[in-house]
Amino acid sequence: MSEVLPDTRAGAPAGNGELAEQGVPGETTTLLEPFRPELTGYCYRMLGSPFDAQDAVQETMIRAWRGLDRFEGRAALRSWLYRIATNVCLTMLSSGQRRARPMDLTGPSTAATPLRAPLPEASWIVPAPDGRVLTGGADTADPADLADRRESVRLAFVVALQHLPARQRAVLILREVFAWSASETAQLLDTTVASVNSALQRARATIASIDVGAAEPLRPADAGQRALLARYVEAFERYDIEALVALMHEDVTLSMPPLDLWLRGQDDVRAWLTGTGRGCRGSRLLPTTANGHPAFGQYRPSETGAGHDPWGLIVLEIEGGRVQGVNTFLDVERLFPLFGLPSRLPG
Repeated sequence: MSEVLPDTRAGAPAGNGELAEQGVPGETTTLLEPFRPELTGYCYRMLGSPFDAQDAVQETMIRAWRGLDRFEGRAALRSWLYRIATNVCLTMLSSGQRRARPMDLTGPSTAATPLRAPLPEASWIVPAPDGRVLTGGADTADPADLADRRESVRLAFVVALQHLPARQRAVLILREVFAWSASETAQLLDTTVASVNSALQRARATIASIDVGAAEPLRPADAGQRALLARYVEAFERYDIEALVALMHEDVTLSMPPLDLWLRGQDDVRAWLTGTGRGCRGSRLLPTTANGHPAFGQYRPSETGAGHDPWGLIVLEIEGGRVQGVNTFLDVERLFPLFGLPSRLPG
């Protein structure tokens, strides 16, 4: 496979149909829909799930439609929509449960550890297509700006955000990701500039205390990264375990939500791939992107003997020219349609 870099527009949010289905008039839909992409990116960082973010934005749009006659231009429409979206997210976060990755919940397992029952979907950070959470089109964005935005949706960073109280999380995202001023943020949250600045300082301190790693965002023009990904695909599809492991750091991690099992180190990853994971032999990989990382839809040989069936969404974390993390998300029934990946591959 010579080409492993995807069209990052895949997974872009749906258009006007979502509001039209609710009976929203066309002129109102035209007014509100342009804000859907950036609101989705904001809500994803707040909630850690593209499905929750989609629900939050739809609720935001419906509330805005119902309250539009009371809005009367008293503030910027964008600010008003963010206020609604923030309130929706704060309500959704009121249960106090935070999403995580397996390595945030327990110590590493070994390749011989028995598999336990999957944990509920709400336990895990859920990956999102770049096209849904990076404001603006990847084909027109400034490369440096796009790299910064990819950094702000890295899996480890989104996990770190979940450690913040909900209002601190909103302050950090608004101030440091979306570049809102302290005054604008204070108005949105109905608080003072001093309170915003204090919340931002505490949020920064918390994030600084969490190891978010140094994974590199996807760089389509980087020849070295392209070569690494091509070698990864070739080794995986040939199931050449030694060649595959050689592309990984010695302390590489492997996880498979919704399973809470995770592995650390080349030896355990090798043992897993040749043991419990040997059913991956003969798989095919289709490229995509997730959270600013290179990613692949993995299809394992079908039990029927014809074609390949979805198995997992592999999200790679790359550091220093080698694979640092292999995150395989197994909820293919929801994730593959979200990422625009086919439901199966023919023989």
